[in-house]
Amino acid sequence: MTCGMSEVMRKYLFAAALGIMAGGAELSLSAPPATAAAVAPACGELRGAREDGIIVEAADRLGAGPISIPNSGPVPITLVLPAQCKVTGVIGARTAADGRVFGVRFELRLPDDWNGRFFFQGGGGLDGSVNPAVGLAGAGAPALARGYAVVSMDGGHEGRDASFASDQQARLDFAYQAIGKATAAAKTLIRAYYHRDPKHSYFVGCSNGGREAMIAAQRYPMEFDGVVAGAPGFRLSHAAIQEGFANQQLARIAPHDARGRPDLSRALTDADLTLVSNEVLKACDAADGLADGLIFRPQACRFSVKSIACKPGQTQGCIDPDKAAALEAIFAGAKDSGGRALYSRFYWDSGISRPDWRAWMLGFPGQTPALNVLLGGDSLPNYFMTPAQPGLDSFGLDTDRALDDTAQTAAINDATSTFLNSFYGHGGRLILYHGVSDPVFSAADTVGWYDAVVANDPKAAGFVRLFLIPAMNHCGGGRSTDQFDMLTAIENWVERDVAPDQITADGGAVLKGVSRPLCAYPSYAHYAGGDPNMASSFQCWKEPKS
Repeated sequence: MTCGMSEVMRKYLFAAALGIMAGGAELSLSAPPATAAAVAPACGELRGAREDGIIVEAADRLGAGPISIPNSGPVPITLVLPAQCKVTGVIGARTAADGRVFGVRFELRLPDDWNGRFFFQGGGGLDGSVNPAVGLAGAGAPALARGYAVVSMDGGHEGRDASFASDQQARLDFAYQAIGKATAAAKTLIRAYYHRDPKHSYFVGCSNGGREAMIAAQRYPMEFDGVVAGAPGFRLSHAAIQEGFANQQLARIAPHDARGRPDLSRALTDADLTLVSNEVLKACDAADGLADGLIFRPQACRFSVKSIACKPGQTQGCIDPDKAAALEAIFAGAKDSGGRALYSRFYWDSGISRPDWRAWMLGFPGQTPALNVLLGGDSLPNYFMTPAQPGLDSFGLDTDRALDDTAQTAAINDATSTFLNSFYGHGGRLILYHGVSDPVFSAADTVGWYDAVVANDPKAAGFVRLFLIPAMNHCGGGRSTDQFDMLTAIENWVERDVAPDQITADGGAVLKGVSRPLCAYPSYAHYAGGDPNMASSFQCWKEPKS
């Protein structure tokens, strides 16, 4: 029974069972009574609601004004948000056999001046915490400030490590079910609060949030009208293998620390990475009509780091042959001992010299270890492998067994489906974007998925767009034009049928005063003449078929 609510409210707030809605069916909640507008609940009346697996633990009125939220950097982000009702709760709370408590925790923010739209904010990493549901979506105002109702969730467990994965249901929740459960609960609460359904629903996320966005389009095709998937780890199990493989290659060239373990932070120097970046630019930058430090034709880049390996007696302007071999292997993608590909290749790009690339692949001497070691060393043996291999470290991957060891998790976790006709059949539209210098998930892998979608169904070109961002690292950063507004682009496509054939992107802190058009793949931005800092000086050209 619900508590502290009007009788009208109680009759329809939780009328639809989560078990049905989370299975992908459209919400079947009946329309509220004609008099519902006269009894619209105050925010606090949602507090204490408990029915159909949803527990609303708190519902508080927040006035308009600035708030600070955590950021990936050292300084929090300050946002100005509208007056709202902030709802927090849990779906499907349960106690596992070992005494641990699980459930999909969520936060839903309901603005007073609602624009009729719903925004699902994707997570990141292994989830494990509820981020403020403000709807950050790149450049431009956050979704909540634009009038969206916004939900975020924790993926079905608390804690950023992979210990949740020893529980079967927690694995399923993180893999995909939490998305359906949180979507259903949010739409139910939205209907109850505003007395109408969202007119349009959007899912936006980057990294694992990008994978979740693709899961939303693939496994919940009727729930969302527009999906934006950034740097999507859609083949997350294979990317985890790649992390272990890369760690192995770097360990072979790394000096050892006092404990005798390879110190990846010293495997490649900043001078090594700068040299490689500069040589890549020399080989590939001008292919788009302008040598400007941005490679807009990564598919046409023909570069081998072995070409700059030091010859006997050479010490300047070259890289140690063993280092060159390690980088060549990493960029070619993980392979087993027989040469079978376990993951995609990576494009050569200039962003290899940026701090974000180092943070993931190498770490910083005397400071933070490589994120690939910290995160991959936990998630690969404890989540991606079935059965779990908790004693395995990030350097002990058996590439000949890796696909078999990760197959069970891949089956529930990876967003690899290319069959999307229900999604686009009801008007769904999908935007993908990916930094070409992403060291975590390969932009070439995302290109491969897009090509497979179009090959599977030629109509796909009418409902999916892919944008590659030269020099951008994982979800942002780098000497790149990484400031762009994908939320407005997906809105215009869904609601006005204006397909985003190109999107203007501006340079961030490292590339101030520069703008470029991001052209929908397979087109690329070609310099046509004029001010090289202006997007208007470029045209979208079709990449010639090879």
